[in-house]
Amino acid sequence: MFLDVVALTVDLPEYNLYRGQVGTVVELLAGGAAFEVEFSDRNGRTYESVGLRPEQIMVLHFERVSPDSVPEMVTA
Repeated sequence: MFLDVVALTVDLPEYNLYRGQVGTVVELLAGGAAFEVEFSDRNGRTYESVGLRPEQIMVLHFERVSPDSVPEMVTA
């Protein structure tokens, strides 16, 4: 899941982040039980970096995905 593009599935107003905002997984935390996600503007400048649980994000796919495929989660 490292460097995957993800979207928030929840609002995080304490970080000024809201459902649908897109970020990049930059680090695995707690043995893969959480992820450090970096949120950047269109110029590539990071405006927030937050540790998130898997249920707070969804991986975005840029290629066709089978409806029968099961999302892969890292559990290092």
